Amino acid sequence: MAHYKLAPADEYPHDPGAEALFNESVYVNGFDHERAYGGWMRLGNRANEGYAELAVCLFLPDGRIACQFQRPAIDANREFSAGGLSYEVIRPHEEVVMRYAGEVMLVADRGLFREPRRLFGEAERATCELEWRVRGVSPIHGGLPVGEGQQTMFGRDFSLGHFNQHTAVAAHLRIGGADLDFDGWGWRDHSWGPRLWQNILFDRGFYAAFGPERGITLLKIANRDGAIRRAGVLFRDGRYEDILDLDVFTDWDAARDPVAVTLTARTASWRAVIHGRVLNVAPLSNRRRIDGAELHSRIAECITEFEWDGYRGYGMTEYVERLEHGVPVAWPL
Repeated sequence: MAHYKLAPADEYPHDPGAEALFNESVYVNGFDHERAYGGWMRLGNRANEGYAELAVCLFLPDGRIACQFQRPAIDANREFSAGGLSYEVIRPHEEVVMRYAGEVMLVADRGLFREPRRLFGEAERATCELEWRVRGVSPIHGGLPVGEGQQTMFGRDFSLGHFNQHTAVAAHLRIGGADLDFDGWGWRDHSWGPRLWQNILFDRGFYAAFGPERGITLLKIANRDGAIRRAGVLFRDGRYEDILDLDVFTDWDAARDPVAVTLTARTASWRAVIHGRVLNVAPLSNRRRIDGAELHSRIAECITEFEWDGYRGYGMTEYVERLEHGVPVAWPL
């Protein structure tokens, strides 16, 4: 395993210092493995820029996507609470709760995500109440690197500190008067340090649980220098092992959204061939103006059913990449 330092205090907000692009992000996902639905929530504090990034994205049983994206104002990095979304640490490294109370947009046509003005102007609205109690079923993986030259999972210029964990999720989920509670499985992470989406040239990330016995955290990534790295762990037999190699084979649709993936991963002890079937896609995006130029990245968030040695699991497939003339830079890889 790679060496990191991590303390219980790292579950809580860190001092952002003077870094202009400092971000501290908490994220949970969770899925009903019987009915194949679920989603994720993320809150990223950008205290030095005066706002938080709020994201709620739920893939409903009827095929619609319930979502909300906001930038509520904050003036410090004291807590994880903004815009109706909050994150509470119950027991460090063991249990957290994420809650949301507010409005969501209900999206039947995922093409609306490619036109944010239409999305926010035309989507149906509904009230939403979430309370997800998240309990770790695996050890914690990650933390702060112990050496200056040590690479981090997403890159030292994207999130210097980062840890993740596979989880059990007891989810209260109520949308527009409909109760969609479930007991399922998921994954969470927490990161802090400078974050600029455009520092990622492209990545393919896979974050899924197969019940309490197995899980994957797999990443193929190229940062600004274009050098490709493979990172992550397999969870099995109650422990994590770092991967030594990873290959990703993706099938695409006409809109250049992923529809299926085959992963081959190797650790010191295990070999894994994992097949993924994308059930739905939210093709999100991020734009930022830098040195007079607008840089545009697409962030395809995909609920995915995975199969690994007869185990069935659910989780998120995430494809992040710069767009050049409207085309993802790493497509069709």
